[in-house]
Amino acid sequence: MSFLSQEENQLLYTPSVYDFFELMKPRVMSLVVFTTLVGMYMSPYQLHPVLSLIALLSIAMGAGSAGAINQWIDRDIDKIMLRTKERPIPSGRVDPAEAITFSLVISLISVILLGLASNWLAAFLLAFTIFFYAVIYSIFLKRKTTQNIVIGGIAGSLPPVIGWVAMTGGIELLPCLLFLIIFLWTPPHFWALALVKSEDYARAKIPMMPNIAGIQSTKLQIVIYSFLLLFSSILPNVFGFSGAIYLLVSLPLGLIFLTLALALIIFPKNRLEMHLFGYSIFYLFGTFIAFVLDKLLKINVL
Repeated sequence: MSFLSQEENQLLYTPSVYDFFELMKPRVMSLVVFTTLVGMYMSPYQLHPVLSLIALLSIAMGAGSAGAINQWIDRDIDKIMLRTKERPIPSGRVDPAEAITFSLVISLISVILLGLASNWLAAFLLAFTIFFYAVIYSIFLKRKTTQNIVIGGIAGSLPPVIGWVAMTGGIELLPCLLFLIIFLWTPPHFWALALVKSEDYARAKIPMMPNIAGIQSTKLQIVIYSFLLLFSSILPNVFGFSGAIYLLVSLPLGLIFLTLALALIIFPKNRLEMHLFGYSIFYLFGTFIAFVLDKLLKINVL
């Protein structure tokens, strides 16, 4: 057993490259990279492959830097919550001063690199996303309102739009629909987890929906958002942006999502929250892969 304080441990421990990589929330980064790639692929124009790769790397770096700034801001509550106490800063593996310096440098590099490799509108959107997540969500929303996840979801929904703009230099309806799908997916995804981790959030005094509005109200809102998500997933077909393959994949995925959400209310004793949380990740990947397959195979709805 170590009797050293966290400060003493930090003096003895030299952070590794992986510690800084973990600071950037790699699991969140993987989702950002994936949805950005889909946004890039769905655009009608393509950059040179090398420039596209640099643009993708820049967006991934920007997302990672926002996650790192978030961890620096949340270092006081991360050490309280069981889910987050082993993160690099609360565990003493990365010094807070090193973390914020690293985060700000990476964020600046990512924005400049995207502007030079692609265009400055995409760079502006990336900078806005970093600012919104790191400042608006982390400081003003997360600790003060039950709508933290809803409003904060704007930042997590922008990567496919940024990917599209990086390719085309402009914004059209399709990337906005991709944004809408992720935006409506975010609340039921996170609230399903919050239902399980409500005591953890209560310990850190984070006003998550289950802690303030109650379990039943949260489940009802999950159902409402799941229905809106199902409706939004059909809109690409309504506006002629996708064909039969997309519809045949996304519609069953959305119906299963809605069914699991309803099951939270109908079968409250079955503890299905983590099933919905896990499935929600599969749903988002499956729906966005359907966009890619649909464009690849070019089969239109009759």
